[in-house]
Amino acid sequence: MSHLINIFLEPGKAFAELKDKPTFLVPALIVVGASMASALAYFQTVDPEWFSAQQVAAMVAQGNTKAEIAQVQQFMPGARASGWIAAGTMPVVFAIMFSLYGLYYWLAGKVAGQAVSFRQGVSLSAWSLMPMLVGAVVALAAVFTSSPQSTFESMQMLNVDPLLVQLPLDNAWSSLAKGFSLLNLWVWFLAALGWKTWFRTGWGQALVVVLLPSLVIYGIWAAFAAF
Repeated sequence: MSHLINIFLEPGKAFAELKDKPTFLVPALIVVGASMASALAYFQTVDPEWFSAQQVAAMVAQGNTKAEIAQVQQFMPGARASGWIAAGTMPVVFAIMFSLYGLYYWLAGKVAGQAVSFRQGVSLSAWSLMPMLVGAVVALAAVFTSSPQSTFESMQMLNVDPLLVQLPLDNAWSSLAKGFSLLNLWVWFLAALGWKTWFRTGWGQALVVVLLPSLVIYGIWAAFAAF
């Protein structure tokens, strides 16, 4: 239980205590559960008819023809069903993500000359993701204080869009702005701190290891938006 507090107040101490006994189940369940709760809350309160109209508008903005839209609408779930689908797939998505990061940190350790176990990699990923709990709580608050005719993206109040900019759907940078949370900066800091603490490296190696996957992902995303 102390780790759950220290990861926010004294993250260096938390990682030092986790070094010999890395755990991941509790933080993973908390992050996944909070994400599921915010998604369910949104889809259970959004105006269903408005939500369907927004889905069509998004497809129009993406350049789909009327025939293509009509075909997709035949299989398009409603707002309530979308909520249960999103909640049901989140544990699978997070499990895959944690596993991939565990594998990545294990491989990064091989390259950097550090003895990193797969379990340590998963633990580092899970504990460093705890700031996303803040994002889920903020999203829940936004759901219950906003109009039922609001987009799911607008509930993510700590993302670049809508916190800093509000871009239309047909803007090339809209997807990236709506998908980038400022909490990522906190997550990256914690992961780098954990790596530095566990393997007694400098900030340089820790930041390179931690930031490399995100630089690739967001770099490709930005390249698509630019070109």
